[in-house]
Amino acid sequence: MSSLPRQLTAVWRWKRKLEVSLHPATCFHCRTFCSTASEADPLDPIEIHRRKLLLWFSHLPPEEKQFGGYFSPETMHVDPLILETKPEERAGLLSSPLQSQASSSPCVTVEQLFDAADARSEGRGLNVLLYGAVGTGKSTVVRKLVLDWCAGTTLTHFKLLVPFSCEDLGQLTKVASLRDLVSRKYLHLRKHPLLSGEGDGAKDVLFLFNGMERMKLDFRIGSTELCSDPNEPLPAGVVVVNLLRKYLLPEASVLVTTRLSALDRIPQKYVSSYAQICGFRDPDRQRAYFTSRLLQQSRETAQKYEAQALVELLYLNLQRESQLAAACFLPSYCWLTCATLHFLHFTDAKAPIRTLTGIYTSFLRLNFGGEVLGTGVGTSVPTQDSHSSLMLYVVRTVGKLAFDGVTNKRTSFSEKELEQWIGGKTKTDEELRQLATFRTDVLDFFLAPCVESGKYLPGEFSENNEKKYVFAVPAMQEYLAALYVVLGENKSVLEKLTKQVSVAIGQAGEDVSAIVNILSKFIPIRVFAVFNLLKLFPALYEKISSRTKGSIARTMATELFRTEDSYNEDVLDQVEQSLLGVHGPQPKQHSEGKPFELYPIFMGGLLHYGNRVLLQQLGCSIKSTTVAQITHALRKHLVRELNKPQPPEELMDLLVLLYEFQNPRLTAEVLASIRAIRLPNIRMTPLKCFVLSSVLSCAPASYHVEELDLSSCLLTHDMLQMLWPAFRHAQALNLQFNSLGPDSCILLRDLLLDPKSAIKSLQLCDNPLLESGACTLLEALPQNQSLRHLSLMHTGMGDKGALRLAERLQQHTGLQELNVAYNNIGDNAALVLVDACREHPSIHTVHLYLNPLSDVGKQSLYVRGVPKSHSSSERRVKVLASVTEGSDICEDWHPILRVIRDNASSWNRQRVQQQLQVFLRDLEWGRQQQQSLLKRLHFRRVEKGVRQTLRKLEKDTPPPA
Repeated sequence: MSSLPRQLTAVWRWKRKLEVSLHPATCFHCRTFCSTASEADPLDPIEIHRRKLLLWFSHLPPEEKQFGGYFSPETMHVDPLILETKPEERAGLLSSPLQSQASSSPCVTVEQLFDAADARSEGRGLNVLLYGAVGTGKSTVVRKLVLDWCAGTTLTHFKLLVPFSCEDLGQLTKVASLRDLVSRKYLHLRKHPLLSGEGDGAKDVLFLFNGMERMKLDFRIGSTELCSDPNEPLPAGVVVVNLLRKYLLPEASVLVTTRLSALDRIPQKYVSSYAQICGFRDPDRQRAYFTSRLLQQSRETAQKYEAQALVELLYLNLQRESQLAAACFLPSYCWLTCATLHFLHFTDAKAPIRTLTGIYTSFLRLNFGGEVLGTGVGTSVPTQDSHSSLMLYVVRTVGKLAFDGVTNKRTSFSEKELEQWIGGKTKTDEELRQLATFRTDVLDFFLAPCVESGKYLPGEFSENNEKKYVFAVPAMQEYLAALYVVLGENKSVLEKLTKQVSVAIGQAGEDVSAIVNILSKFIPIRVFAVFNLLKLFPALYEKISSRTKGSIARTMATELFRTEDSYNEDVLDQVEQSLLGVHGPQPKQHSEGKPFELYPIFMGGLLHYGNRVLLQQLGCSIKSTTVAQITHALRKHLVRELNKPQPPEELMDLLVLLYEFQNPRLTAEVLASIRAIRLPNIRMTPLKCFVLSSVLSCAPASYHVEELDLSSCLLTHDMLQMLWPAFRHAQALNLQFNSLGPDSCILLRDLLLDPKSAIKSLQLCDNPLLESGACTLLEALPQNQSLRHLSLMHTGMGDKGALRLAERLQQHTGLQELNVAYNNIGDNAALVLVDACREHPSIHTVHLYLNPLSDVGKQSLYVRGVPKSHSSSERRVKVLASVTEGSDICEDWHPILRVIRDNASSWNRQRVQQQLQVFLRDLEWGRQQQQSLLKRLHFRRVEKGVRQTLRKLEKDTPPPA
């Protein structure tokens, strides 16, 4: 037996080294503990207990891994507001923390609640009841309390802290003594003298029972026997009751956490003090939480600046007393806000795949995982119905309300509507108890009083200014509505009746068939075959059910491509604006009501296998057959909608839907009907780039879109790296107006050299590539044979870049069109480039307009581009240097003016105006050379177009400073 402590010590030392190496953030606790207990015996059971509690409670839940694993409990914790309350004040405090209210109760810490020396002087420990609504941070407070006790920074007057989960205790079926309950979870405390009941050693013990609402405690003497022996086997509930009665270890102190509905399960005479956790009632606590979350994960300087900007925007939105500020009174919604912002702004291609639907599903699992809706007080033996899934109850009540709001384009609801949708059909006493528990504990978690008149609520407030309620987070309404539909809860009365009849007849049909089969052996009467008709009804129900799944898919496609929402901002930008607010001009809203564009995306995301597993843990089951039927119908509807032209915002929403669905086969089938992906003017973020790449990666290597348009998308070099898989599937790549620098040319060069790339057209107009970047890009020409059109207009390549391009052209035999307009190219470099193009076997057009070319240079370029004789073997190269070609009108004068009109707003207007004046002078000279009246009229027409462009520029030019 003496070798056992040595083995435990060796194992603990190995685990401690491993834990420190894997979780550097926990070193703080280890150093603190070692400094306070350096002289303690390492074989002391209490010291072993501290170390094990430290290891257990330092582990973060799986949901925290999505933040990159940079967090530790001490860096991400912000203390919520805790108010000590008097017994007579409890009734007034049974309200949601979302409802900000003034309170005269003092703010305390948990340690201060156990500082009452008068009670301990009488030889009795304290019973402290810590209560709060769902999401206020009870479990987080308990976790931090245990870690601080292990580190020796709080509750130091207790030598032993014994935490229990009431959920675990409530599931025990065998009787056990108090010491058995302790040793079952903490073997090292099996024979500890502090728990023997002898003397007053128990005064140094603190029992912690977390989640008391999950246990059935009965304080009636007739139902729960008295016990003072810690070694006597009893049901777990009886042991806890005797601890609170102070019959069992009366010197020990007890800390109990519970929800509001279970507050009265412990009689007032057994409670020394009450304390309510109120969450984050002031914006400063919220800001501290956001800072600890968003800044801790930002290791790179650029990310840290972005995270600081996010925190500032969040704080500004909270100071406006917005609906988000009301929701963030609950720390759980602060977590959801940070998780969503981290998903939107810090998505990393190397990190595990995360989806917005997955974040909301994880959020609900954190708050309601494994919970059932009991009947409350008064039932000693719960029935099967009294323990239904709490999340399923939420879907059938709050989800039904959310679905009605989405269907009728409403976001606010009156008290009468809440009564109608949530409690209108309750009949039995048991249902009424469940409803009362649900309203007290859960309802305020999802719904909050509307704190702003709202942009989308005109006319919804009645004349008597009736109080309205909204979902705490707007996206939660769409999520619950989607879950309500996917779970099949929106069936009509006929469908529900058909299902019940089908089940009943199906079961009866099996019994009747068995009897008929037996009787037919003795009485061969074929009339018994009539009973086989009973089997037809379940088959008929299956057909009706499949049609219902098809309607779900049709709803997803219809809601995704609603005409009135076609020109709203894409759905990811809408999510960001709901969190950070809108700073500056309000976005254009083309639909009258609030757009619910997340609704179909959540419906698709809920069908993903990972989300279905989490929902199964919450008691909400989505069958694989249902997913298969919806997926089969959805593909047809999406392909039908994609045959119509879609705006860039709608196309981006489709990509998000396919990404949330995480179904490679469906994605590949939908992509097969897409010929071009045009996303101009979409504000691309790392997340959107990752979504685009992930979706296109589901397609086979042979799949190519005719055009991938990402012009004016605010792309950066890092985003180009994330888009690399998407570029491989593009034949024409448009990256205009993205401020890409020379460093991006290295990646584009490697893309052109990639044997899997099939890019035929590359447009890089209006990117500051400069001479160095252009030269880097041109290094790919000798080995690339797929490129046909290259546009380097307004990239700052200059004469040296043009000369380098002339040298590389002969090494690439497939190029057909070259655009180097507006690049500050002079006469000599332009002549060399045109000569190289004339000698090239396939180039037929060169764009050189808006370059500082002289009249002589333009004439020379025109002469060089035309072969000397018709019988010559030289090819004609079309040189577009002006709207004229010598004394004639250029055939492409209209495209030249169109390019200038489209891009003049981002160009140097003074220089463009000078070039347009040169065009007018060339036109005037050419018109004077013409003898034909028709040709002169044609010149006049072109002059009119140039003058209109010039007037537009002069009108839009801002006045000088």
